[in-house]
Amino acid sequence: MASLSFEKRQRKNGEFTYRAIIRVKKNKKIIHQETKSFRDSKLAKAWGRRRRHEIESGFANGKPIHRACTIGQMLDRYISDDRLWNSAKRSRRYVINLLRDSMLANIQTNELSVKDLIDYCTLRSSAGASPSTIRIDISVLRSTMRIMSSAHLVSVDMGIFDIATPVLFELGLISKSQRRSRRPSPIEITQIKTELAKRQSKRQSKIPLTDIFEFSILSCMRIGEICKLRWDDLDEKNKAILIRDRKDPRKKTGNHMWCPLLGGAYEIIEKQPKNGPLIFPYQSRSVTAAFQRVRKKLGIDDLRYHDLRREGASRLFEKGYSIDEVARVTGHRNINMLWQVYTELHPGKIRDLFNED
Repeated sequence: MASLSFEKRQRKNGEFTYRAIIRVKKNKKIIHQETKSFRDSKLAKAWGRRRRHEIESGFANGKPIHRACTIGQMLDRYISDDRLWNSAKRSRRYVINLLRDSMLANIQTNELSVKDLIDYCTLRSSAGASPSTIRIDISVLRSTMRIMSSAHLVSVDMGIFDIATPVLFELGLISKSQRRSRRPSPIEITQIKTELAKRQSKRQSKIPLTDIFEFSILSCMRIGEICKLRWDDLDEKNKAILIRDRKDPRKKTGNHMWCPLLGGAYEIIEKQPKNGPLIFPYQSRSVTAAFQRVRKKLGIDDLRYHDLRREGASRLFEKGYSIDEVARVTGHRNINMLWQVYTELHPGKIRDLFNED
């Protein structure tokens, strides 16, 4: 039912590659075709025979066949799938659109090579993207291809990422994100609060920017969590609040967590008008946009809104809270990040504890 043929090709550098070609015809028309290239003819033959057997078995059993397409076509199908696209975060959408317009778009999903990924990463690097940013691109491409293989029966070669990733690390084209240690200084905090107060005093502004700014530090919450807090989740007696679906890399939903409201965070909530189910019924993007404009106006470099969360954790450590107690506030499941914050504040603490023994 399925025909198998091989082609020997010579690259510009003189090396030879061997392409296995599988075709399925019906009424003299090709209804399915797959190709894959290898540097060794034995590998091409082994893959071709195995894949032909899988395709023929699939036809015999009435199972759907995975079909190859260009990466651009695959990404278009991902974008047009409302289930997938609507659940994708803004950062993921940005990367997918970036990949859609890249040199990778014309490559077949089952023919992606290490060289293709190296070329893409090199081009991104020359455009100014950092290795940690490029690593996110590759991660998004990998996960998207895995999803499309299952959801849309796209034929992909996931093994290429296992081969390419260590090479990209070795070449310095990708790297893990660098841990941040930036904290706003007391002067910067005062300046930012002053400018935020000016912005919220304007008639068209309805967002209590200074309250949210201060609450972000005191609660150690992410801005997305703050803008989803509900009045009916507030425990007035114990001065705590339930954070729904708190971020957890191991669990996407249902990760609800009670968080104590310390150092005036509860009082800030009490000040807010009860005009609906949400305590801070505002778009998180609007809050961070105001922060970014103020930061730019003040000329404050390398400070992100998320750094306020680190500032809050640092203040708790400085007040004498233990790592486990701080984790109850920040919601960290893995306390390695908190250990970093703690050791930067108290670099000699571990040595002192050892000397006490």
